[in-house]
Amino acid sequence: MERKKLDGIIDYLKCEYLGESTGHDWYHLDRVRKQAIIIAREENVPHTYIIELAALLHDVPDDKFVEEEEGKRRLDHILSTLSLTEAETKLLKSIIYSISYKGGHEAVLTSLEAKIVRDADRLDAIGAIGIARTFAYGGKKGRPLYNPEFQVRTEMTVEEYRNGDSSSIHHFHEKLLKLKGLMCTETGRKLAEERHAFMLRFLEQFNKEWTGQE
Repeated sequence: MERKKLDGIIDYLKCEYLGESTGHDWYHLDRVRKQAIIIAREENVPHTYIIELAALLHDVPDDKFVEEEEGKRRLDHILSTLSLTEAETKLLKSIIYSISYKGGHEAVLTSLEAKIVRDADRLDAIGAIGIARTFAYGGKKGRPLYNPEFQVRTEMTVEEYRNGDSSSIHHFHEKLLKLKGLMCTETGRKLAEERHAFMLRFLEQFNKEWTGQE
């Protein structure tokens, strides 16, 4: 029954997100789900149904893309199609609403399941795919690749983080390079190492080409 329900959610999300162009498409959701399963197994969590659901649905109410009330309505509608207990629904929502980075204004995590899904989502924000997603999102938002006149922002409100002056390269320093140190699980920290190192190599090469120091 759980597998059938998951398959139904997957079919729905493919239709909704397959053509999304900011890096938050169906393939992102599926990568986060698969990564969450890997982390859960390494962290000795045997039952992954709620974790998989949270990973798949975590962008549905994200206020980067949809008005807050509309996002809640969409999520509640999807959850109403699932045979979840009250406790499962509460856990699932607590995970989904605690994922977003929001300029460092993070929700406190109260379950291992939430830590696993947050780590899985953040792993997809770094490394080679994270780099590609950064420039896809920056382009959609009208941000320049890089503007050396911009300063790296360290303290931001959520609104400033989302809409202030920044560039895709600045986003590495304002968020992505911090994520390795913010992983919640031991498995997440291990998986983040290689991806973090790849981003550092990319930024070094980018700087060489930008400044003509090759």
